[in-house]
Amino acid sequence: MKKNNLVIKLAILLISLASLALTGCGGTNVQRLDAAEEVALTDRWNATDSRLVSEEMIDDMLSFPWVSRWAEANPNRNRQPTVIVMGVRNRSHEHIAVDTFINDLRRAMIRSGRVDFVAGGDVRDALREERKDQEFNATADTAAQLAAEHGANFALSGSIDSWVDQLDGTRVTNYQIDLTLLDIQTGRQVWMGQKKLQKQQKRSKFGF
Repeated sequence: MKKNNLVIKLAILLISLASLALTGCGGTNVQRLDAAEEVALTDRWNATDSRLVSEEMIDDMLSFPWVSRWAEANPNRNRQPTVIVMGVRNRSHEHIAVDTFINDLRRAMIRSGRVDFVAGGDVRDALREERKDQEFNATADTAAQLAAEHGANFALSGSIDSWVDQLDGTRVTNYQIDLTLLDIQTGRQVWMGQKKLQKQQKRSKFGF
């Protein structure tokens, strides 16, 4: 009799645990958010940081006199100064999607309407291979010409650094973004920009 009671109690316990597990799964809530809205769950670098920093730094870059000086020195050119992004190094303590930041920089430059932008790296190499392929496989009136690229006049490059200050239950993560614009012809530095971010996070009872 006692054995039967034990079996019944174990069965009730297992059913209760199963019910709790199902309730927990059923309580999961997924919400679609606006991509332009910042959702900061931690003090880590996020998509909003990437977008705001790129827009602010490109605005600052275009406020310097190199744009007007290039126009004055090249009055007969029917185009604006052309910029290529050489790369941005991530020297921070965390993984940062550098390609996303570079794309945000490119988007900010194109949106400004004050400079032209040319692709570099793997994209440029792929375009060159495509033009070679078109030379042999496309009709003469539709094939893209070889040696007809717009050469870049200026090269943009930079780095992202970070360091962390922590005391008791508070942590402050610092980011420093440095960008430099060089005249490709002369090697002269025509602009240097720097942006610093501080993000504070307080420890919960479960830790950081």
